[in-house]
Amino acid sequence: MNTPPRNAKSTKHGADGVADPRVHDSNGSDGPARKPASAASAWGGAVLYLLVVGLLIGGVPYAAGPLLGAVLLLAVTPLVALLRRRPLVALTLTLLAGVLVAGASRDHSPGRFLVFMASDLALGFIVATRSRRDALIATAMVVAIELPAVGLLTLGPYDMMSTGLIASLSLGAVYMTGLRFRERREHTVELRSKEVSEAVTVERLRIARELHDMVAHSVGVIAIQAGVGSRVIETQPAEARAALQAIEATSRETLSGLRRTLVALRQAQPDGHHGQAPLGPAPGLAGLGGLVATTAAAGVRVDVRREGEERQLPPDIDLSAYRIVQEALTNVVRHAGTGHCRVTIGYGEEELTVEVVDGGRGTPDGIGSTGFGITGMRERVSLLHGRFTAGPGPTGGFRVEAVLPLPLPVSAAAAVAEGEGEAR
Repeated sequence: MNTPPRNAKSTKHGADGVADPRVHDSNGSDGPARKPASAASAWGGAVLYLLVVGLLIGGVPYAAGPLLGAVLLLAVTPLVALLRRRPLVALTLTLLAGVLVAGASRDHSPGRFLVFMASDLALGFIVATRSRRDALIATAMVVAIELPAVGLLTLGPYDMMSTGLIASLSLGAVYMTGLRFRERREHTVELRSKEVSEAVTVERLRIARELHDMVAHSVGVIAIQAGVGSRVIETQPAEARAALQAIEATSRETLSGLRRTLVALRQAQPDGHHGQAPLGPAPGLAGLGGLVATTAAAGVRVDVRREGEERQLPPDIDLSAYRIVQEALTNVVRHAGTGHCRVTIGYGEEELTVEVVDGGRGTPDGIGSTGFGITGMRERVSLLHGRFTAGPGPTGGFRVEAVLPLPLPVSAAAAVAEGEGEAR
């Protein structure tokens, strides 16, 4: 078996044993070795830019001003890397190049001041992408160097006035354009942060509902069974043993559900397979039998009725219907003070109806005041654009009803689409 050398650098792993994609070896293409290469490229571009400036000063002094400005503007291309790393240094180079080329040019027309387009472009980039401090420093540099240079290189007061006005207006336009891009970028970042915050809040509420629905029912059953066991442990050992067995089964089921939830929360990479427990299917109405058995063990007999043609439901509706029944039965066990309740599942063509009715003492204490059960059920139904009612029943007791809209079956949807096509 081959063993790695002692001086080999190990790859950093996360908590689940999966290699962290953010950590790279120093010999890789994305490691720290790229920083010196990037710096060398940036400064190499600066040297190339200065070489072009030298050629313009010494090689083509009689070239027209617009041509000199276009060449300097194109020469900014190798300076982009330095502009990203050291924007103020790059701006200084463009200002220096503009002053030297404009001073050495034999073309005395106002067109020679187009050589400052490169520095104006650099100013706009800094205002749009860098901090406000850098933007203010860059603006002060341009105003302190470019405008006096334009004034000193003009031939007369009229030329100085017109050229200075054009230079000032161009600087103002560049600054406002950069500021506009900056505000748009900041607004986009702010909107994205709000979207992330809202998504996190929604996910927290969903997790809170899942944990509440999962734990509240089980803990309520455990508390009742523990009370029964403590009262009959000396007089009826068999009954106490049955209560303890019910507590054990309920606890194991709850721990299994919590484990699945925690594994899903800690799962960093959905496609990874290291250190992850298999996730079981989400509960649905098919699991009502276990829920009924647990409730019966707590002393409440549940009569389940199904109306309509039973069929496969979408996962979100199936899970929500199960959680609504679970929470309603929890409230019956904890608050109703009765030994019987009825659960009705109605499969309609367009709606699924879930109804839980008990013959207890009406509005349970704690429901709707300090508890989250009714609120959680109402939120679940609201997310699915359904209808929810909870309150005293017409003949006493308490009644919970949720109506969840169902998508059209494939055959019905095809018929509707065919009818629309014929109508057209």
